[in-house]
Amino acid sequence: MRSEAEQIFALANQARAQAGMGRLTWDPTLAQAALYHCRRMVQEGPIAHRYGGEPDLATRAADAGARFGVIEENIAIGPSAEGIHNEWMNSPGHRANLLSPDVDRIGVAVIASRGVLYAVADYSHGVPALSAAQVEARVAGLIRVSGITVLSDPSLARTACATDSGMPRSANGPQPHFVMRWQDSDLTHLPPQLIDRLSSGQYRQASVGNCPARGVEDSFTAYRVAVLLY
Repeated sequence: MRSEAEQIFALANQARAQAGMGRLTWDPTLAQAALYHCRRMVQEGPIAHRYGGEPDLATRAADAGARFGVIEENIAIGPSAEGIHNEWMNSPGHRANLLSPDVDRIGVAVIASRGVLYAVADYSHGVPALSAAQVEARVAGLIRVSGITVLSDPSLARTACATDSGMPRSANGPQPHFVMRWQDSDLTHLPPQLIDRLSSGQYRQASVGNCPARGVEDSFTAYRVAVLLY
């Protein structure tokens, strides 16, 4: 027989499939964070999302090694894995977390104590650990789909990325005519404004630069990017 945590994981994906949502991937770092909190719930008795002296959810997950742009948590006490899943599905807030289109990973911990099961499920939108060059390569790949050549030297775009406004000027190379700066944890698509520019026919070349994200809580992961169009 599968463990109760595995059953809750399977039931979550069954519910998401029925709702037309994408499948969740098991994340051992989230499971570790969930176990940390589940043990605390057993110790305390009455369940809560955070106890005195305990780190918040985002910090617990980050300390366990998770990288994410979104994170949510469900907790419960119930008689069985199926009973806990049904509790969550019949609670609007818990159901929204479980079926959220914004999450793609899950970690679950279950502990039997006092004749019941204590359960914690942590859900996140996972973010890969990428170097500056890898971030730039991903964005460059999206730009090339438009037929625009991406320059090999990212230095001017990196300079633009590190500033809030203004058009960077090249000392001896071509001068850019448009700059777009943005920050996101999802590098699978470009901002609509940039897509419109790329499809306008006004530009033939681009350069991409990555720099440290701004205004992001330490526990969350996001990427800051600048694209120059020539």
